Amino acid sequence: MELLYELDEKPPYGVTLFLAIQHMLASIGGIVAVPLIAGSAIELPPQDIVTLISASLLVSGVVTVVQCIGFKQIGIRLPVVMGSSFAFIGSIIAIGKTEGLDAVLGAAFVGSFLVVGSSFYMSHIRKLFPDIVSGVVVTLIGLTILPVAMNWIGDAPQGHPEFATLPKVFLAAASLAVVIGVSVFCKGVVAASSIIIGLAAGYMMAIPMGMVDVTQISEANWVAAPMPLHFGMSFSIPAIITMSLVYLVVVAEATGDFMALASNCRVELKGNDLKKGLLADGLGSTFGAFFSAMPVASFSQNVGIVGISGVASRFVVAVTGCLLVLGGLFPKFAALAVTVPKPVLGGVGFVMFGMIAYAGIRMLMKATDSRRNAIVVCVALASGLAVTYEPNLLRHFPESLKLVFHSGITTGTLAAVTLNLILPKSKSTDA
Repeated sequence: MELLYELDEKPPYGVTLFLAIQHMLASIGGIVAVPLIAGSAIELPPQDIVTLISASLLVSGVVTVVQCIGFKQIGIRLPVVMGSSFAFIGSIIAIGKTEGLDAVLGAAFVGSFLVVGSSFYMSHIRKLFPDIVSGVVVTLIGLTILPVAMNWIGDAPQGHPEFATLPKVFLAAASLAVVIGVSVFCKGVVAASSIIIGLAAGYMMAIPMGMVDVTQISEANWVAAPMPLHFGMSFSIPAIITMSLVYLVVVAEATGDFMALASNCRVELKGNDLKKGLLADGLGSTFGAFFSAMPVASFSQNVGIVGISGVASRFVVAVTGCLLVLGGLFPKFAALAVTVPKPVLGGVGFVMFGMIAYAGIRMLMKATDSRRNAIVVCVALASGLAVTYEPNLLRHFPESLKLVFHSGITTGTLAAVTLNLILPKSKSTDA
């Protein structure tokens, strides 16, 4: 698919803002969800949860700008959106319930240096990810986050009578249809804006259906400035170990996201590029812990937007980062985006997440077709999908191993890297 705007192109100002809003709408729900879910589970007062959300938006925006623009050796200079990572939710809740939010932030602060340290070895790590392995990782990113879109469509706990009622399914299908129609039958900027047009169309349809709740806008404050060390920090060895294990997962996922994004942007990543991206990732979490925000990681759904829109301009996503900063400073601004109904996000998510899987399949097609490579791909994909769709497979594992293998992306990545290293390569095998 031809790119509408390449990596270093700057679209007109109005177009840039419009496309930046598209990325913001796709990411803001996830950024808000992590502090909201974690804060509620830890039973924080409502005002403290609002503080967590504002801080997370502000930090996500700042780190997004750094990644897109790049400052010397920090920032990958790709259109990557950074946000609160769902990978940390389980650990945050576990630590928060037993030792408090200050222990969570202390563990996040110390653990972030593991990511910073890993970044200096990315030239070696990159050698572990030839096309055959990278394709598996990127494909798994798309396939394993599909349940997120399904849960958005359901918009209720699984098993609940209100899960995926017909109006919700209709709203998701209608939003998806708009995205497909605009992408296929329109051209230029309009086609590139298919995601935001689908979100807007779904939003407008949801209003008369009574599925838009604007109370969050009226209840949000006009201005909120996150304060450094608002909740303090404490340092617990078990909490730091737990959080560090999750950071290892984030290293693997970030590597896959960066490679998928580079593929969609039609550029080749080198080890030093990955180093810059991962260094910004790690320092972003360090900065976030200091400002009482949740740890950050790259957002896979925005990788899909680049693929479906053909807009690879890093300057567009840098503006998205600025909008997220505004969302952190002006909660009413963020609350408007949060009111987009979950089924609308779910319908659009089918395209975004599917596009990531497509990018992975395209990478796999570059590898030599051989029985050896087929084994690597099949076993790695099956391993990643197995723990994603049946997490009870890990029920008897030690808790430390559960933290590592609960992510299908990490499990599949480990399987692909290991098999690619130990299986003998034939002379005709390009792996």
